Amino acid sequence: MTWDGLLQGEELAYLTEVAAREAVAVEIPSGLHPKVREALAARGLTQLYRHQAEAYAAAGRGEHVVVATGTASGKTLAFNLPVLDMLAAEPKLRALYLYPTKALAQDQARGLAGFRVPQLRAAIYDGDTEPERRRQIRKWANVILTNPDMLHVGVLPHHDRWGDVLQNLRYVIVDEAHVYRGVFGSHVGNVLRRLRRAAAVYGAEPQFLLASATIANPGELAHSLLGVEATVVEEDGAPRAERTVAFWNPPVLDEQLQIRASALGEGARLLAELVSRGLRTICFTKSRKAAELVHRFAADRVPELADRLSPYRAGYTPAQRREIEERLVAGDLLGVTATDALELGIDIGLLDCALSVGFPGTVASLRQQWGRAGRRGHGLAVLVASEDALDQFFMREPETLMGRRVDAAILDHANPRILDGHVRTAAFEAPLDDRDRPTLGDEALERAAVLAEAGELKRTRAGFVWAGRDYPAGRFGLRSTSAESVAVVEAATGSVLGIVERERAYGTVHEGAVYLHLGESYRVLELDLAARTALVEPFADDYYTQAKKETTTAIDEAELTKRRLGMDVSFGRVSVTEQVVAYQKKAIRDGATLDLVPLDLPETSFGTEAVWYLPEPWMLEGFDALPRLLGSLHAAEHAMIALLPLWAMCDRWDIGGLSTNLHFQTGRPTVFVYDGHAGGVGIARRGYDEVEGWAADTARLLAGCPCADGCPSCVQSPKCGNLNEFLDKEGALTLLRRMLAEQCPSQQ
Repeated sequence: MTWDGLLQGEELAYLTEVAAREAVAVEIPSGLHPKVREALAARGLTQLYRHQAEAYAAAGRGEHVVVATGTASGKTLAFNLPVLDMLAAEPKLRALYLYPTKALAQDQARGLAGFRVPQLRAAIYDGDTEPERRRQIRKWANVILTNPDMLHVGVLPHHDRWGDVLQNLRYVIVDEAHVYRGVFGSHVGNVLRRLRRAAAVYGAEPQFLLASATIANPGELAHSLLGVEATVVEEDGAPRAERTVAFWNPPVLDEQLQIRASALGEGARLLAELVSRGLRTICFTKSRKAAELVHRFAADRVPELADRLSPYRAGYTPAQRREIEERLVAGDLLGVTATDALELGIDIGLLDCALSVGFPGTVASLRQQWGRAGRRGHGLAVLVASEDALDQFFMREPETLMGRRVDAAILDHANPRILDGHVRTAAFEAPLDDRDRPTLGDEALERAAVLAEAGELKRTRAGFVWAGRDYPAGRFGLRSTSAESVAVVEAATGSVLGIVERERAYGTVHEGAVYLHLGESYRVLELDLAARTALVEPFADDYYTQAKKETTTAIDEAELTKRRLGMDVSFGRVSVTEQVVAYQKKAIRDGATLDLVPLDLPETSFGTEAVWYLPEPWMLEGFDALPRLLGSLHAAEHAMIALLPLWAMCDRWDIGGLSTNLHFQTGRPTVFVYDGHAGGVGIARRGYDEVEGWAADTARLLAGCPCADGCPSCVQSPKCGNLNEFLDKEGALTLLRRMLAEQCPSQQ
């Protein structure tokens, strides 16, 4: 193999071969419209993969469908076939395609046009669409490609202009459905329910066809997003090339502190070596800045091939991106360094090698990235580990990753902090009454009554209607649980870089904070809460900041309590109160503390969901000294937070925690792990449901880390409000082992 001799040495933590898989092909359905059959034949398609035929058949039976198969398995054709078949027969009908990114919509529009079905009239309708073209698209296009944000603010509140589209709406395609999780997914779940309701007003009941990466709960995700049952198609009939999988751990530079060489540098070294062997390679990174750095480092290593290497990230124009894609497919480019902009279903063909620098956050994303490898019969997929606890856990426990089915996409459309905005908007779109329960849900009607009591909605004979004079959809976006957000504004240009929820602003955009946006660093010059803005400037120094917080957690209601792991484990609603009292400047190179700067900021409070447990006294025997007790609980909390993304598709930055030797309500030592977003989006509930497996993974993480007293690869957290003070790795492991020893046989 062309990478022989490369995958060896102390950096190689794991190596395995994944066998090839033959295609499971079936005949093209006889009932498919002749014009569509001709279009497929013109592209050399004389058979379908089994899952494509199953999706087509389910759509033909009038069912909602979710297709959850691997990268490059032909999911696009699976949902395009029913649409093309419909339009060939009845071109007046309409289909709406939803994509999470504009780039993906552009790519899929080109793909649809390639079928050359005579009756197909596709157009993109998003924020970049010229105003003069919008009316034309509404009247002319029978396939409209857009995104959930545009549907929320630009389509549904103006449904009267979209009457013909909604009346004739037959199919709604939701691509990359696994992206719709957490806060964003909870909002999108409400937008899709509003779409179902608006279509019903015009007499239509569209079918939904969803496509997702392989996840643990595709049917549950479809139900959470739509409020309907969907047929799950997940038996992948597409072929797969043989693949070598390697885990690559940068060498240790400091044994005592367990500091490793740069993952970016190692990724660049592997990329340079692979392209020098003539292998087409894609290297995925977690930020724009990382993509640029890996590209630069690799180009410096192989200057003779520098013109055959390119970065690919957000921020490029569509023309620039398309040129890179075409050069890659044609073989002119040997290596591309990309953010996850190329992880989603943009068609760049299959390559020889795929490198992932840092675990991308979910097993589904990693498999999406690795699925790019294997163009010429045998592929290479490599995970290059960062020092993050989850990355290092996989290096020591590779089968935990390789043998895991995949993670679950979690959302909660009924979170009142998210739901209320959609209830207001739904009442603006049409009077809201009991007939809307099947689409919007019982919770929406309950919240409508509460909002009416507050004077925001009016009760009328027709139902609840919007009482305001403004435009409620314009009050909030789909990426935050809070309508009260702080805009992060670049001082020199006035451009808005991002939005931060008000309750998170003190901890992330306080004066002096280093703010990261798409991999670029900015320093906060001023936080103006009255104007709801944080002014920032580009920042090139070699330190980052970490806020020091004082946090308290009050239990509002324990909704579930069960005896598990030999103790009481609960799930319910809590109130979290935080006060940022200072921030640390820490060196990027080695994490050393450079300065501690005091801050004088007010308290903030928000309600959310949490899982918490009360260790029994015997589990804490030997932890008599207060620092040992606090350190053990604190280290267990950190390690569990680090591992929770393995069970729920989330980022550790979506999760908070608190551990205390004496909680004022329980009267006992207590450990809390809570959703970091107001109201919660189901992450803590997933932790409660899977607490035995979650605790077992956490114990393995701690037992396997070679450090003596705790390090960034196990118990130290980059977001700790106590700046990682009082952490006892050995005590945390002892506690977890005692908990696991109490598992019931049925839980083991």
